[in-house]
Amino acid sequence: MTSAPLAARLTDVAGPLFFPVTAYGPDGAVDPDVFRAHVRKGIDAGAAAVFACCGTGEFHALAPDEFRTVVRAAVEEAEGQVPVVAGAGYGTALAVQYAKIAEEAGADGLLAMPPYLVVAGQEGLLAHYAALAAATSLETIVYQRDNVLFTPETVVALARTPGIIGLKDGHGDLDRMQRIVSAVRTALPGEDFLYFNGLPTAELTGLAYRGIGVTLYSSAVFAFAPDIALAFYRALESGDDGLVNALLDHFYRPLVELRDRGRGYAVSLVKAAVRLEGLDVGPVRTPLTEPSAAHIEELTAIIAAGRTLLEKHAENAR
Repeated sequence: MTSAPLAARLTDVAGPLFFPVTAYGPDGAVDPDVFRAHVRKGIDAGAAAVFACCGTGEFHALAPDEFRTVVRAAVEEAEGQVPVVAGAGYGTALAVQYAKIAEEAGADGLLAMPPYLVVAGQEGLLAHYAALAAATSLETIVYQRDNVLFTPETVVALARTPGIIGLKDGHGDLDRMQRIVSAVRTALPGEDFLYFNGLPTAELTGLAYRGIGVTLYSSAVFAFAPDIALAFYRALESGDDGLVNALLDHFYRPLVELRDRGRGYAVSLVKAAVRLEGLDVGPVRTPLTEPSAAHIEELTAIIAAGRTLLEKHAENAR
């Protein structure tokens, strides 16, 4: 059931949604100071919201105390300028524990990650997310991906559940998403249920999702190249097809093709790119592994190509 403040703050945003990486120091422990610098850079660059300790932030690798430290750091750094949403996942009991920690740390909402390992039926999934939403006062966005795939009828039930304000889609089945949007619109006319494109490197499918009315998206690129991510966002919003297509062809598509060449690169490649941009956020934690030296070299060239496109676009606009 949609209600302020988080739903209202995400309904009309003016920038990409920022999913920061979690910073680790030389000893492997969470480094809240470097993480704060990372969050501050994103907010200053124009992030519409900060999603801390989610997929890109290695939620799976964080102990509860570390999770609390990172969420609190994001909240304190944001200072209310933008909402902070925290990840929460695993089975129901653990998800509820993480949700309560996020609430205590001052988060504005939750991104409910898929339950750990099990492939559950629709009834069980609905019960799980309803219990998570009821556990705190935080508004909850449910993340559909991997072992969680909803029917339109289940999403209607989720939209009727107090505390659940939206659905983030990480599957990319546009036929299913169109049926979900239509079912919720029909069953709950006037209800402002939110939808998010949650595919890795969501910009690549941004045009397709906009065709079914889904304009909110998570931007992994914003974590390391906010200038490129924001330029793409603004071009998409303004209908600048030339810049949109140029970035898709020469930056986003090559980036996705590189990402698909390594297991876990949706996280580790992003973290490597943050380091390339001058902020030492440390490596990923196992079981994820770092990109190869050859792939880092390709990543460097892809980022440079993206910035060259922006420079040429700016020159042509003068």
